[in-house]
Amino acid sequence: MLFSNILKKMKRVIKQPKRAIKFAIWKIKEFVLWDYYYAALPEPKIKSAIPANNPQVQDEIMKQLRKNGFNIVNFKINKNDYKHYLDNAKYNKFPDYYGGGKGRTFTEKSLEHYLAAKLLNLSKDDVYIDIANLNSPTPEIYHKLYGCKTYRQDLIFPKGLHKNIIGGDASSMPVKDGFATKMGLHCSFEHFEQDSDIGFIKEANRVLGKEGKVCILPLYLFNRYAIQTDPVVLPRGGISFESDAILYCAKGYRNRHGRFYDISHLISRIRNNINDLKLTIYIIENEKEIDSSCYVKFIAILEKE
Repeated sequence: MLFSNILKKMKRVIKQPKRAIKFAIWKIKEFVLWDYYYAALPEPKIKSAIPANNPQVQDEIMKQLRKNGFNIVNFKINKNDYKHYLDNAKYNKFPDYYGGGKGRTFTEKSLEHYLAAKLLNLSKDDVYIDIANLNSPTPEIYHKLYGCKTYRQDLIFPKGLHKNIIGGDASSMPVKDGFATKMGLHCSFEHFEQDSDIGFIKEANRVLGKEGKVCILPLYLFNRYAIQTDPVVLPRGGISFESDAILYCAKGYRNRHGRFYDISHLISRIRNNINDLKLTIYIIENEKEIDSSCYVKFIAILEKE
């Protein structure tokens, strides 16, 4: 087993040498310089990942959501329906995406794709945009399974509209008003830095047609306004973090910015900027029944009335 795993890793290095070199540099920086980069970050900060999956924290968040008048829907995953989705999606045809279904966190990712499609109620009549796509196979899978016309959007793509690729900032997309009927963000909204989360919510109001929907999942919530970061992946000079956010610095996170809203900031940054959109928060009741590694608990659906 050990020899087999070594062989698999060697094959990946041969196929993707640039990625392997980048990973090696990151690991060296983490081992040698993590504390140095951590010291340069502003207070308040904590050496820890955000404990947002703590059941007591989640219960507190649910109470605060209800207390503050959010529209809440409890949702139980149909395990057989999810399995049916997996069987038909055929992730094995996308070997560069979590090993074609064999990666460590693949179950969570595929569950997010399934839930978004379910809550968006995708059909052949939809024009769907996968926001912050980063080369996820979701557009291809959704087109095959539901017949919708799909686009992929990301900041890393060349600016402009190029066939089914939308490049540039998600808060300023080069498409006409009412262009799309559905949009999805799978584990990406938390990476929108500074005020780009607010910008996207306003842009979604413009880009969606009547009765259009946006699905944001997971919607990362915590009992304090917090941003998770990994100091070793920050660019030279760092990035700007909100002064009222606590920085949670997590080794191995490999992302520069992950926003977790408390209820106060969920109201001020999201609910207060939705304009013609209706916000519903879905609470997943049985994500751990799918797999113990699954963590999607809160989902935001924004619907244009």
